[in-house]
Amino acid sequence: MLYLIHLMRFFTKVNSLKVCRMEKQRKFSSAYFLLLGLFLQTSCHTLEKASSHGFNSGFYTWDAGSKKSSKVYLDIKEDKVEVYEYQGGYLGTEPVMNLPLEPSDSLVYKSEVFRKQALDIDLTSILLKFRPSVYGLQSQLVSDWNMAIYAGWRRDKYTVLQSKNPLGKFESKTKNFGYDAGVFFGPGVTLISPFTTLDRRTNEYSAMILQAGLAGFLESSIASFGVAVGTDFMLNSDRKVWIYQGKPWFGFVIGVALN
Repeated sequence: MLYLIHLMRFFTKVNSLKVCRMEKQRKFSSAYFLLLGLFLQTSCHTLEKASSHGFNSGFYTWDAGSKKSSKVYLDIKEDKVEVYEYQGGYLGTEPVMNLPLEPSDSLVYKSEVFRKQALDIDLTSILLKFRPSVYGLQSQLVSDWNMAIYAGWRRDKYTVLQSKNPLGKFESKTKNFGYDAGVFFGPGVTLISPFTTLDRRTNEYSAMILQAGLAGFLESSIASFGVAVGTDFMLNSDRKVWIYQGKPWFGFVIGVALN
């Protein structure tokens, strides 16, 4: 009888530990998806803002039709864009062209293209990581929490064009297409389990990692997204048995501009 009592207590304790572990995992997953949701909401808001206000006053390369591309300064106001020539280190005092941004009765221009290059610094997150098969095991698609600082060289193309609306007015519209490539580095977490350690660890827990790699982004007036290739390095002693230590992965990435 005493043996049965101890046995029942043992199983009760094991079940309690399992419930606690499941509850911790559930809370961690809930917290992760909550943070991910906030990050996505912030990202979308920021990217939407960048798409509509990214065309700011500054120096650009002007593709002036059949003429040779030239460096110009754009003074972008609410109702118009003033184009100033920049030659020999000197900026013109009078605009060489005015592009109205408000509806007008006549066609002032059909389309004008301006290009810009700049350093791009983002706070980014790898939403999905695809880990190829290793040691004959199945490949994995994971969405563990991670964050990184991204730095790259960005190129943007802005097209300002006029089109006629049903009322006979000519309206202006600005379209943007940009791309950049660079490097990223930052922290994250990953699951340690029998599967990811070839059964050398029986417990499951989340371990801290550092991730690094290359990423590329595409951005238009509608959407912004990117792809990445990188590798992870575990920070604790189980890195010796973790099957993905230093192994490459491929991912889908989004970013929030910091500069």
